[in-house]
Parts: sequence; C-alpha cells; structure tokens
Amino acid sequence: MPRARYKLLVDRFAEDIRSGKMPPGTRLPTHRQLAAEHGLALVTASRVYSELAAMGLVSGETGRGTFVREILLPPGQGSGQMTVAAGMRDLNFNYPALPGQADLLRTALRQLALSGDLEALLRYQPHAGRLHERAAVARHLLNRGLTVQAEQVLLVSGAQHGLAVTLMALLKPGDVVAVDALTYSGFKVLAETLHLEIVAIPVTPAGTDLDALQNLCRRRPVRAVYSMPTLHNPLGWVMDRAQRERLVAIARQHDLIIIEDAAYAFLAANPPPPVASLAPERTVYVGGLSKSVATGLRVGFVAAPREWVKTLERTIMATTWNVPGVMSAIAVAWIEDGTVAQLEAQKREDAQARQALAAQVLKGLAYTSHPSSYFLWLPLAEEARADQVAMALQREHISVSTAEPFAVSAHVPHALRLALGSLAMPALRDALLTVRKVVAG
Repeated sequence: MPRARYKLLVDRFAEDIRSGKMPPGTRLPTHRQLAAEHGLALVTASRVYSELAAMGLVSGETGRGTFVREILLPPGQGSGQMTVAAGMRDLNFNYPALPGQADLLRTALRQLALSGDLEALLRYQPHAGRLHERAAVARHLLNRGLTVQAEQVLLVSGAQHGLAVTLMALLKPGDVVAVDALTYSGFKVLAETLHLEIVAIPVTPAGTDLDALQNLCRRRPVRAVYSMPTLHNPLGWVMDRAQRERLVAIARQHDLIIIEDAAYAFLAANPPPPVASLAPERTVYVGGLSKSVATGLRVGFVAAPREWVKTLERTIMATTWNVPGVMSAIAVAWIEDGTVAQLEAQKREDAQARQALAAQVLKGLAYTSHPSSYFLWLPLAEEARADQVAMALQREHISVSTAEPFAVSAHVPHALRLALGSLAMPALRDALLTVRKVVAG
C-alpha cells in the first residue's frame, strides 16, 4: 500500500473519532477485516491501528478487540499526569493533610530562624546529606524494622527521586526489571524514560505471583525486581513474611536487585519486617515524607548496601546535587522531636476512617483495599469501559484514575483507582455516592 494511501486511512479514522462520528466505545473491525476491506497486508492493517493507538485515539484489548477511546478526559484521569481542573472533587491523587500542619511549619521555621546553623543551610550540602541527618533517618528506619548505619542512608528529594537515583545508578538501558502487572505509575514512567524493559508479573489477591516470577527468571535475564510489599499501590496488599522470604530466596537464586518501595508503608500497623531487613545485601529501600508528612516536603531517603552507596551518591550529585539544606533540616527536626511519628499515627487513623466510610457507601460493590490505605481498587462490570465511566464522573466534577497508568501488561483491566486522602470527609462521602451511582449505571 503506498504510504500516502496508508496515511489517508489513518487520517480518516482520526478525523471520524475526533469529530464524534465514531463515539467512544465503538468497536473497530478486526485487523483481518480491515485488511480485507481495504486490500491491505495484515501487517499494514495492524500498523494503522498502532498509529491510532500512539495518537491516544484507540486501545486494543486482548480477547475483546480494538475500541475508540474517550479522548475528552482531562489530563490526570487515566494518563498519570497530575492536573485536576478547578472545581473538581479529586479522587485521583492523594495529598493527605491534617488540621494544624501549617502551624507545625510556622513553628519549625521560627525555630530554624533561631538556629546557629542557619547560614550553613544556605550552602551546598554533602550529596547524600549531612551525616547527623542520615543518622536521624537511620534511627527513624529502626522503628520500621530496618537496621542500617548512617553511612548506608542517602537523602533524596522525595521518594520518586530516590527511585530515579536507584534505577540510574544500578541499572543500564535494556536491563529487564520484573514488576507487578499493576504497579505504581511513577515507576512505569521512570523505567520508560531510562529505557528499561519492564516485564509484568501476574498478581494474586495476596501479592505478587512468585511462581510466575521464578519462571520469568528462568526464561529471561532479569536484573531487578520492583516491589511494594507493605501497602501496595494500587492494590493495597501487605505481603506476609513467608512471601517476603520466598521473594528473597528467588532474588538470591537469580542474583536480582530488589527495589523496595515503602512510600505508603507507614500506614500499615505492625507489618512483617521490610524485605531490606531480610536481604540487606541486595535490597534498596526507598521511602519519603511526602505522604506521611506533606507532599510539599520533598525529602526522601534511600537505604542501600554499603558497596552501592558511592554510586548512588554520584547519581544524586548528577541529578540534584543535594537535598536543599532548609528542607532536610526541617524534616530531620520533625523526625527527632516525634512530629513525624505523631503525624504517621494520625494519618493511619485518618485512612482507617476513610476506608470505613468507603465501605459504608460502596457496600455491595466488589473492590480491593487495605483497611489503613488511602486508596481502593474498583473493578468495573465486564461490559463497562473505564474511560467512559471516568468521563461520566468528570461531568459530575469528580476526577478519578483508570487502570491505564498502573497497567504493565498488554491487557488493561477496566477498573478505577479511587484516592481517598484529598477531600474533606463530607465531600468524600458525596463523591463516593456519585461514584456508586455512575458505576451502578
């Protein structure tokens, strides 16, 4: 097929979709039907649909076909971009806050202003943070069941930066990283940006399918595994100790790096020990204070084996030089005076109250969650399309995320992730009632 004619077919489909002539949810002909109808080679017909998918106009679903997507969704609903229009009730992103947090900041700034160390905070800091700050974080991690020395801790500009530093320092383009079939959307973006190959591991209600991970490692040269064993995002599970020990055994057998994402771990009361405590020689533990304290406090931490610290430190230097001294000073002061522990306890209670409200409002709907998490996973009926449900909620001024940002495998389930931590409780109740009404049809 001449290129001009092939492009004309793509353009015709695109025009029909954008004009509304082919509305969202329209099932397109199969690849073979398209090829027969237009006299194309099958590979060319497939390419037509690939280009339309790359333009965000269609999506292919294993066993179901190719469908026109809802293209009017604003950024952030199914795309992973953090933009919510004014007036929207946000069930898309979590930025949990408690009354009085602004007063805590005012007090901290006043105390900082009286500090004799103030001028030093205006200078460059050591790339991994000042040693006394790293020691404070090490003591903080001890409360989470992880014993590390100050020299093994590196301060970063939030957990997302910690993940980026870890991938850049320890992996190279083309490396294979095993991840859950539904995983944190920010990790997907990082892996794609750094040209890593992420391979999906099936998930079970209790955690990662470790049999599938074992089989994958036998077939492929897997270099690392990315895991959220304590309060998985978006599914909310907490892996039990036996699962963690088996994950460690597989990693040792196949010489895998374990990247343990603990961004939400503070919400789980009395979880099993961190994977990093079971395999300290091969695990990078990544956490931060954005969720437990405030999203604007961009201070995170990485705990790693000693032999990897210098490489990680060089990557911090290359990406941000160091965490701003004022930010790290506030964060460490709050760790040491108990403020962080207090806020974490209060947010656990807050998350539990929100989950209880969701259980009351959504009673009868099948969803997955943890009783202390700030989100829940809501699968939709087999005939429903997530983009259409999200668009219907958008018309009700409610922002949600579809499964697309979290899905790694070719099959993207029709489901919503609802973030419960951003709205006041009365507004959350109203929003969840609307979700129930829209989902129930």
